[in-house]
Amino acid sequence: MNEFLSTVEAAKILGLSRVTLFKWIKSGQIKAVKVGRNYIIPRGEIMDRSRKGGLSEAKKAEIDRGVDRVVSEYGETLKLLKDN
Repeated sequence: MNEFLSTVEAAKILGLSRVTLFKWIKSGQIKAVKVGRNYIIPRGEIMDRSRKGGLSEAKKAEIDRGVDRVVSEYGETLKLLKDN
């Protein structure tokens, strides 16, 4: 088993887009090693994060705000869809 994962593999395991994964790498949320023009991520880093759920409290709050916004904007439509 490889000690490192590519960004494609890591994004797939975490259920993220590669763009989001790169943002996490740049912000230090995920440790990665730059090899040439690419990054590799220690397998343990991804396995630990996937076991923890991978969402910070700030990210959870952002998701909650998004859900609230959708419900407020499309609540009636969502109710109609539910009834069908």
